[in-house]
Amino acid sequence: MFIDKRLKWHDMKKAIGVILIVAALVLGYLGVNGLSESSKSVELLGMEITAEDGSAKQNAYIELGLGVVALVGGLYLLGQKKG
Repeated sequence: MFIDKRLKWHDMKKAIGVILIVAALVLGYLGVNGLSESSKSVELLGMEITAEDGSAKQNAYIELGLGVVALVGGLYLLGQKKG
């Protein structure tokens, strides 16, 4: 019975690890996409004018940071040995 519980716990940690890695990929995509959309450029009379949205850029960096944390956590959980 004790071995059975350890096996279930190990399987659950692996599942959580996979979920964290998928979440990291989604957050990374959203962060990169948010960074690229946070600034717009317009050329007017031969001059390029750029406008940036500081709030959107901050949110994109937060998403990227959370993605890195989720990736590290997921890799850690998947890398653990049974035992």
